[in-house]
Amino acid sequence: MASNTPDHRSPLLVWGALVIVYVVWGSTYLGIKITVETVPPMLSGAMRFVTAALILAGVLIARKGWAPFRMTRSQFGGAALVGLLLLTSGNGMLAIAEQHVSSGLAALLVASVPLWLVVFRIVVRDRPKVLTLAGVLVGFGGVAALSLNGGGGPASTTGIVVVLVASLSWSIGSFLSARIPMPANPFAASTVEMLVGGAGLAVTGLSVGERFDVTAVSGRSLAALTYLILVGSLVGFTAFTWLLTNAPISLVSTYAYVNPAVAVLLGALIVNEHVTSQIVLGGVVILLGVALVVSTERRSKPVRPTPEEVRV
Repeated sequence: MASNTPDHRSPLLVWGALVIVYVVWGSTYLGIKITVETVPPMLSGAMRFVTAALILAGVLIARKGWAPFRMTRSQFGGAALVGLLLLTSGNGMLAIAEQHVSSGLAALLVASVPLWLVVFRIVVRDRPKVLTLAGVLVGFGGVAALSLNGGGGPASTTGIVVVLVASLSWSIGSFLSARIPMPANPFAASTVEMLVGGAGLAVTGLSVGERFDVTAVSGRSLAALTYLILVGSLVGFTAFTWLLTNAPISLVSTYAYVNPAVAVLLGALIVNEHVTSQIVLGGVVILLGVALVVSTERRSKPVRPTPEEVRV
């Protein structure tokens, strides 16, 4: 479906799915924040993604048999590499960082991913439009403002750096996903990514000394982890994948600048995260840059993002 193709589905269904993507993916930052209060960050991610992958694989096999999982070694390897970059490195470092920074600030810094993708295009000599470059400069200006003073709050410098490295890793995985062999079925690709990424998180967590002590896990951390598995990784991803084939890309792509705003709002309302004027201003600048990049690229390239270009 091209970017301007009219949607033939019920507008109520489309907007319902879009609201799910807005709220669910925006809320995962808060879910991670609460989970890592009493569950080690790497091991919590491993449990989240491996469990979600097994559930997704079970549903796929029950509905379509093993056909979705017929893939070449190079396709499996591509999905595995993307899973390591997005989930082991990207989400793993995000979980570590959220022990030291607010979920809202983390979400705003992660919003820089579309900006990094433009930078990588320049590296491979794909020349973006002038307005796209302007959006990148504006967006990174907001990132710099938040990073240099921690948003005017008590955020750890180390935590901010880790979030930025996580965003860079996520961007590399997203960039490569469109340029290397990947499984044809997006749900099968996501299953491989989550299995391999989750296994990578488990190995990394155990190698750095993380241990899961069930007696130390609080009820709210367990509830948050369950939410991340069932709602964040499955419901949100399913809604997004459905939208890719049933709604105009101009509407679907708005998640990129709505999710961070939802994350900041939920963090302030639910766990009383302090939202400073610097966070608001820096966040607005970042989202303006992202909006400029997304809108300009949408007009010049009416293509859909792959599921790898978003968080699972």
